[in-house]
Amino acid sequence: MILLNNSHKLLALYKSLARSIPESLKVYGSVYHINHGNPFNMEVLVDSWPEYQMVIIRPQKSEEVLKNCEIVNWKQRLQIQGLQESLGEGIRVATFSKSVKVEHSRALLLVTEDILKLNASSKSKLGSWAETGHPDDEFESETPNFKYAQLDVSYSGLVNDNWKRGKNERSLHYIKRCIEDLPAACMLGPEGVPVSWVTMDPSCEVGMAYSMEKYRRTGNMARVMVRYMKYLRQKNIPFYISVLEENEDSRRFVGQFGFFEASCEWHQWTCYPQNLVPF
Repeated sequence: MILLNNSHKLLALYKSLARSIPESLKVYGSVYHINHGNPFNMEVLVDSWPEYQMVIIRPQKSEEVLKNCEIVNWKQRLQIQGLQESLGEGIRVATFSKSVKVEHSRALLLVTEDILKLNASSKSKLGSWAETGHPDDEFESETPNFKYAQLDVSYSGLVNDNWKRGKNERSLHYIKRCIEDLPAACMLGPEGVPVSWVTMDPSCEVGMAYSMEKYRRTGNMARVMVRYMKYLRQKNIPFYISVLEENEDSRRFVGQFGFFEASCEWHQWTCYPQNLVPF
């Protein structure tokens, strides 16, 4: 594998990946953040250059918990995502001798029409989410007890406690980094505490969306999503959503914001080392 650490090559890769959206969207979003400050210290490997068939995004070696020379570190819990279900057989073969358990799930990649027409431009800048401000204050003036705001990192614990993949120290650390370095928004309730929120991950996937039970079905999450998406579009930041195939409620909810199922399949393989297999 060839390490791409040249800014010109990374920009060329980004523009090349744009021609294969939606299939390339996960990698495209990752390269976007790498080209805009690389807040998660990721690195890009390709099987050949300038023509390539495979792209791997992974943490830089200094970011890995356990140093090793393998492309994939099988000693930690990880998730592999891909388009072809047949990839699962290769994953199982690779993990068999390493005492790694693999769980497969089929997800739906949900996109908007404008994402399919993305123009790979080098002019967009992520900058600081805190410095760029928010699109408008219309909802604040209509409902003074609620305020749309940037999600502050001090609420990382609240997000962690209500995230289905959270509730542990590693996930808390990850959430803190997402909120500090990537766009994250919320609706503050009457007590000044977030009642609904949404974040973005290092591949530009929008997620961790949640509303406190008391404030569900009040329209708060919808208002957050509308303004959050408006901001992302203004800054030319790519975004998309993935949901498990059986999660019909989430599919219906995001459908009202123009999301629809992409033409490609979307599969996830969660790999657990023997000492980290969940009960």
